[in-house]
Amino acid sequence: MSSKEFEVNGTDYRVVLTDQVIGQVNNLKELYNTAYEDPESFEDVSAEISNTINEIASNIEPPAEDSDLDGLIQEIIKAVNTKKEQMEKELDVKEKPKKKSKSKK
Repeated sequence: MSSKEFEVNGTDYRVVLTDQVIGQVNNLKELYNTAYEDPESFEDVSAEISNTINEIASNIEPPAEDSDLDGLIQEIIKAVNTKKEQMEKELDVKEKPKKKSKSKK
């Protein structure tokens, strides 16, 4: 769990990246992909997209202005992606066995 701060249109916002928020962001990315891959499904998923954005927005302090919400959601998605990449790198480092150096005599 980590707190991230963003400045959008001159206003400072903060969000705590809890497991719930990360799950909501991942769900939102899946909904965006569904709408992108099948434009005809956009009407079906647009309400879900809107609901998910509102769920994420409820975790933003102070409450986001409508004009700032799109930029904030983009920043939160980037932050979640960065956190995921960092966790994957840490796992890679832990999983790779350390090579013992051979000393030459």
